[in-house]
Amino acid sequence: MTELEKGPTGRRRGRGARERILGASQQLFREQGINRTGMDQLCAAAEVSKRTAYQHFGGKDELVAEYLRRFDPSVLSGVFDRTDLTPRERLLAAFDVAPTTPLCPYIATAVELHDPEHPASQYAREYKMAVAVRLADTAREAGAADPEQLGEQLALLIDGAAARTRVLNADAFPTAAAIAAVLIDNAVSVVPDTVGDDRQREEVPS
Repeated sequence: MTELEKGPTGRRRGRGARERILGASQQLFREQGINRTGMDQLCAAAEVSKRTAYQHFGGKDELVAEYLRRFDPSVLSGVFDRTDLTPRERLLAAFDVAPTTPLCPYIATAVELHDPEHPASQYAREYKMAVAVRLADTAREAGAADPEQLGEQLALLIDGAAARTRVLNADAFPTAAAIAAVLIDNAVSVVPDTVGDDRQREEVPS
């Protein structure tokens, strides 16, 4: 039988406590930041006792890491797993981000924590590497000569567009998408050096 705890208002709380805590963290961490959000505030928003919170999460560090895992556990599956798009279209679909989207939580968390060894910082790093891998895999499907390089380039463009959109309060993703299209087309249509060598030999007068 699931243990029930009494929340701050005296009402009995059941198994939904974990989800309420995570829901409160998603709202408060994004609205006011991780460092400015304390466990007391989180517990009040989730309507659970601190004892219940620490039963579900060993501490705030663990909660922050789980908060990030909930955002996109499959790594942009809504883009890369689409079967109705060509590989090139999937690469460009990664830039189809609404201008009202908040700053990437993985970037925001890593910047705010200032600790590369923090569990959430490590997860943010793993997630960003996973995005680059998915971009590279799709670039390989598209026929890119160097898919790993293109994947890193596109990942950098996505993160740069996210940060610039937030700082300037202006949508930077259309510009980033236009740059991405050039990078993709250049990577896919690279002409082998031997072709150029043959052309030079043809131009040399006999």
